[in-house]
Amino acid sequence: MIRFTSLAILVFFLAIKPSYSQKSFTRADTLRGSITPERAWWDLNHYHLAVEIFPETKSIKGSNTIRYRVVSEHQVLQLDLQEPLKITAIVQAGEKLDFKREGAAHFVTLKKKQVPGTLEELLVSYEGQPKEAIRPPWDGGITWQKDSNGKHFIASSNQGIGSSIWWPLKDHPADEVDSLIISVTVPDGLMDVSNGRLVGIDMGNGKNTYHWSVVNPINDYGVNINIGDYVHFGEKYAGEKGTLDMDYFVLRENLEKAKVHFQDAARMMKAFEHWFGPYPFYEDGFKLVDAPYLGMEHQSSVTYGNGYQMGYRGRDLSGTGWGLKFDFIIIHEAGHEWFANNITYKDVADMWIHESFTNYSESLFLDYHYGKEAGQEYVRGTRMNIANDRPIIGTYGVNQRGSGDMYYKGGNLLNMLREILNDDEKWRQILRGLNQEFYHQTVNTQQIESYISQAFGMDLTPIFDQYLRDERIPVLEYYYSGNQTLQYRWISSIPSFTMPVDVEIGGEKVRIQPKTAWSELKVTTNAEVKVDPDYYVGVSRMR
Repeated sequence: MIRFTSLAILVFFLAIKPSYSQKSFTRADTLRGSITPERAWWDLNHYHLAVEIFPETKSIKGSNTIRYRVVSEHQVLQLDLQEPLKITAIVQAGEKLDFKREGAAHFVTLKKKQVPGTLEELLVSYEGQPKEAIRPPWDGGITWQKDSNGKHFIASSNQGIGSSIWWPLKDHPADEVDSLIISVTVPDGLMDVSNGRLVGIDMGNGKNTYHWSVVNPINDYGVNINIGDYVHFGEKYAGEKGTLDMDYFVLRENLEKAKVHFQDAARMMKAFEHWFGPYPFYEDGFKLVDAPYLGMEHQSSVTYGNGYQMGYRGRDLSGTGWGLKFDFIIIHEAGHEWFANNITYKDVADMWIHESFTNYSESLFLDYHYGKEAGQEYVRGTRMNIANDRPIIGTYGVNQRGSGDMYYKGGNLLNMLREILNDDEKWRQILRGLNQEFYHQTVNTQQIESYISQAFGMDLTPIFDQYLRDERIPVLEYYYSGNQTLQYRWISSIPSFTMPVDVEIGGEKVRIQPKTAWSELKVTTNAEVKVDPDYYVGVSRMR
């Protein structure tokens, strides 16, 4: 059922674009955020990351064996590792190679001729004290803490700052490695939990080395280490692709409450397989892992630190009450397995592909378990968190994301598209189709926009341009000429903006197609125009 309301809008406020300062970008930003010539010629195939953790000195030492396929002839290769960590050696075919460091970028001169189509390997050794995360997961780095029993509790989180904050790699999202082994050595009495499946443990000399294998493509920021006094429990989930292993690694002190609280994980899986299609990483399993920070969407190793509370740290981000029906971190971060880990941006400027869809997934979880109106109320409630400060899409090629509105405004955009389509089953097939069409791929926003437009059977470009590339919210302006002609148009918008909108006039429901030029409609009353509240727009009557 559609309900209609009137929005009280200060048109003057909405019509003025908020000002924001454009960052001045540096060569370091370009080296971090672009496909440089030294990155373009080789395609990642496999990593074997082996690292030893020294908790008492907050230091690490290890190596990364990088296997890659040569795409075109080139003899200089860019690797990334951030200070204060140091690369101690780079070896190919038994020969030590020279390299030049420029900030985090290391330009390696290769001696062996690089022949297109061949597979080659580099062994990169490194060591040092990685940056410590001060406010994880937002600032990034390694978190060094202890649990209530005095045992070390350590984890990585590095989405924004880059994986090269703690290990050497090709640190750009456009090229995902096809498979990964991560071997982590920790002091006896501790366990490492990383991505994929545990395939072996080596013990001795007061140390344990845990070997984890990932057989699916994985984005680099999704690779993680989690070290603590972990205990394990799990369940078998009967999913769309068969039996899925769902494993939970929690601190010993949290075991009993986790057995109750983590029931949200299976509820999440049921809802999201319905909406998005099969969980994308059956071969690698699914894990929730206790972490010493709020949480992150590390692929097949989702980290959890929400304090075993419902909502977001016990709060409802929508203000409707519905946000306390689920554990925000379990639902949101696991939703990223579809949008972030299965479908991954090629450039962080398109981060909305991750966060808008995953923010929207929270309402779809509610929709599945509590009904459509519950989900709709939740989405509308989150609008109080929208700033409309700058565009959602960032600047390409310099590792710059757009506005934080990619979460709540992006979620409202997707919910509005569902309303425009007015066919819930078709909308579900679009969401599932995205995960099938772009399965285990890196993408750009044009691919996502084009897919949705084509599936709609409608050019949605003006809508995406307005909500992703402009910070203003369009306002439906109207007045009556005489008593039976409604004049209407969009204001506070880009010149090309057009979008259908469902309205109610004097009790009669109608869909109109405003543009930025005046249109008219014959009516039988000059009543107030009420806009369907699931449209994130303003409305203003000219007096």
